[in-house]
Amino acid sequence: MKLRFAAVLLLPCGLAHAEPRITQNDFGGTGLLQTPTARMAPAGELSVNANRTDPYSRYSVSLQPLDWLEGSFRYTAITNRPYGSEALSGSQSYKDKAVDAKVRLWQESHWAPEVALGFRDIGGTGLFSSEFFVANKRFDNFDFSAGIAWGYIGNRGDFDNPLGYVSNRFDTRPALEGTGDVNSGSYFRGKPSLFGGVSYQTPWDRLSLKLEFEGNDYKNEPKDNEIKQDSPINLGAVFKVTDSIDLSAAWERGNTAMFGVTFHTNFVSRKAPAKTYDPTPEPLPAKAPTTSMEQVNWADVSRRLQQNAGYKVERISQRDSELIVYGEQQRYFHSSKAVGRASRILDNSVNDDIDWFTVVNKRYDLPLEETSLPRQTFREVINNEEPLQSLHRTTEINPAMPRNEKTLYTEAPQHFSYGVGLGFKQNVGGPDGLLYQFSADADAEYRFNRNTWWSGLLSANLVNNFDKFVYDAPSGLPRVRTDLRQYLTTSNTTMPLFQLSHAEQLDKDLYGMVYGGYLESMFAGVGAEVLFRPTGERWSVGADLNWVRQRDFDQGFALRDYSVVTGHITGYTDLPFDTLAAVSVGRYLAGDWGTTVDISREFFNGVRVGAWATITTASSAEYGEGSFDKGLYLSIPFDEMMSMSTMRRANLVWAPLTRDGGARLSRSYQLHSMTDSREGDMFYRNFEKITE
Repeated sequence: MKLRFAAVLLLPCGLAHAEPRITQNDFGGTGLLQTPTARMAPAGELSVNANRTDPYSRYSVSLQPLDWLEGSFRYTAITNRPYGSEALSGSQSYKDKAVDAKVRLWQESHWAPEVALGFRDIGGTGLFSSEFFVANKRFDNFDFSAGIAWGYIGNRGDFDNPLGYVSNRFDTRPALEGTGDVNSGSYFRGKPSLFGGVSYQTPWDRLSLKLEFEGNDYKNEPKDNEIKQDSPINLGAVFKVTDSIDLSAAWERGNTAMFGVTFHTNFVSRKAPAKTYDPTPEPLPAKAPTTSMEQVNWADVSRRLQQNAGYKVERISQRDSELIVYGEQQRYFHSSKAVGRASRILDNSVNDDIDWFTVVNKRYDLPLEETSLPRQTFREVINNEEPLQSLHRTTEINPAMPRNEKTLYTEAPQHFSYGVGLGFKQNVGGPDGLLYQFSADADAEYRFNRNTWWSGLLSANLVNNFDKFVYDAPSGLPRVRTDLRQYLTTSNTTMPLFQLSHAEQLDKDLYGMVYGGYLESMFAGVGAEVLFRPTGERWSVGADLNWVRQRDFDQGFALRDYSVVTGHITGYTDLPFDTLAAVSVGRYLAGDWGTTVDISREFFNGVRVGAWATITTASSAEYGEGSFDKGLYLSIPFDEMMSMSTMRRANLVWAPLTRDGGARLSRSYQLHSMTDSREGDMFYRNFEKITE
């Protein structure tokens, strides 16, 4: 299993839970102990879980992207079974990776229970695979659950499979071990068992109790690891340490203790920290200045726009009674907040001849969107003389278009910028166990002009445990990713990025970019990308084409022999429930051809969760363990976690295995993400921030 962090921080939040509280089970996902329930956490919930029940140590992350959909990914150490031969993995215990999903079929009503359908271990090795239907009904502080399960959860096999009346293929369940496939051929097959239980919320709101009857007898555990069970009844308790931390303890199998901890937060209900380190927004003047437009100190206005509103100004213009600022937002994640602060500065600076303020947002000189608001209405809302809805109705977002206007001020471009920070890399899931690295990172950018720039990143190791990294995964394809160990361990100082880029708006809805250099830690080369993103539509289409060559393991300037032409055509479309689908067709780094499907949801505060799967012409034998590329990701704006506004994100990507099939170039700049603000959705979802 592979985890890549830019940075991830889980902060406490005040979350009011329904009674009884919804908590996690041993495997990750809402449930009792060994068994799931039909309950769903609130949309936007993230839970990180760790627990120990001999011989299993389980670590999982559970996400609730939609009210009716739950997804979990899990890492299990079977501590009494070796990963392989001692020469392969030393004393490391066996590690298993898995993905689970649960869908609510029916929501609880006065008479009807809540009903859910779930799949355990659908995207891993299949060692713990199971399918189940489960129902829940709540009575005061008691929440009862009952279900039927096939596979691991129902391994006791209480009765013949009722689906056997449909086809005798359902009477037996095929053995699946270590394939990494989506094991649809085994779904709902074999003898099932019943399971159920109850959770009780005690009068003390910090304590919940659990009782369950499980359907597994532990006689058919993975890796021929039969475990003694004295009782199918498990007892447990959950103690709420804080609103974000739960401690769990249980007596399972009638003879074994379980201890666990859960950290959780909700990205919908939680409130971002107060921005105590942001500059105070400028107060509005009692009346507008009387200075003529020619006498305004535009250099000072430009400075204030950058320091207080986050806009690196390109120029300021006037068209009749409209004042227009062209600039690139560099601080505020929420554009409504930036536009509001810019409007305050402009209102403090110009006379009553100006009735409208317009801010044209650009990214590397790509005009994205222009936001226009009426000056008088803005003043009335800020002064609490009109409701916010009045400004919402009259504020316009339009595509940025050329216009006839008078230029009042042009800012000289700032060519060079840089930053330093702490980097973190992590790799977990192979026989080497948990691997990590902390590094000191320095990034820099030089702009030759507004749309041609060089960017670079230098990383110096501070501390790591890569001396434990001894395993190289086998591969039947060119080793485009499975040489990961060499890239991580060869040098203490690396240059992950050294790239020259140029971007253009080719037409009203057409963007283009060319680039070359050391594009990522493993590949260097040249490439080009185009994106057609029509105004007012909920779809777009793009294409990229690249010739790349493999970099040397020390991530310096030297190159290896392997080279490949890779590229994709990608279609993007908005789906219901604030979800985005991206389908890419093309050639991958190992020379295989195929398709990647990516589904994600973005919440109103910018938190994004998603999953992807890639099927290519590489056979299962060539690909190796895992059979095809798949994974999940979480992207969190640092603005949601810090007391200072920022546009940066923390990105967590989880893939069960590092393999060569379906591997794509990891580019730092992509036109679709660079032009996201064209849509204006985030602006209106967070419109109230225009007053901050």
